Amino acid sequence: MTDALQALIETLERERTLDAPERLRERIEALDRLDALMPDGALALRAQAVRQRLEAANALQFQAVRAAIRRGQGRDALRRWRHAGAAAAIRAGDGYDWRDELVSGVLPFGEPGEASALAPEMVFYQPTPARHVFDLFERLALTGDDVLVDLGSGLGHVPLLAAICTPARSIGIEIEPAYVAGARACAQALRLANVHFAQGDAREADFAVGSVFYLYTPFTGTVMRSVLDALRSEAGRRAFRVCGFGPCTAVLAAEPWLACDDGPAPGRVAIFRTRC
Repeated sequence: MTDALQALIETLERERTLDAPERLRERIEALDRLDALMPDGALALRAQAVRQRLEAANALQFQAVRAAIRRGQGRDALRRWRHAGAAAAIRAGDGYDWRDELVSGVLPFGEPGEASALAPEMVFYQPTPARHVFDLFERLALTGDDVLVDLGSGLGHVPLLAAICTPARSIGIEIEPAYVAGARACAQALRLANVHFAQGDAREADFAVGSVFYLYTPFTGTVMRSVLDALRSEAGRRAFRVCGFGPCTAVLAAEPWLACDDGPAPGRVAIFRTRC
């Protein structure tokens, strides 16, 4: 362990070009390796110096992206870091990677207030892994006529990234007031005018406004059934898409009024269309 840590520190100390903006991914992954090796003793000081240098370079990068977002140029600022390739290149599953560090660094969230105790059938909040969000946007090809509604939006990562990376409007529906307050503050700090967050029960949402609905298994049981019944009723009037990630994907796939675009792929966001 000590030999591996020393070799890593020596490599990072020599790699001065690691501070360059285009080396963001390598910096994030190097910081993860430093944390995993848990330095102590004499190596700890060297490791801390390297960590501070890499974190400072990341902070400058995140600041530059935030400034671009405030100027309305966020789509271009994030494009270089977004995945835009074949499905095979997307790592399946709900684990996180370096893109999540990027999103966490760019989105100016403060510490959210204390969340309420979970009500029955509500699921503990986890953000959708950023690689899956970017992949979803590529596949949806949202336009300025679209409205993406995230049912159970948590801290609002998906609506916020949609507002930054696409021309669509986005809406987050979230029952936890502390999460809604944090999402609204983030949108305001980034000067995003095309995203809105509403605090309330998803069962009482206005389903008439969305052209795309997104769910990362925010609830189960009778709550999920009520939401799906409301969406099915709306599907009798017009066409729209429903996207699911996590265990709710199987529930959506079993709905006879929905057809999957490309067959539900385990560990990837599935896109369904309402049947004519």
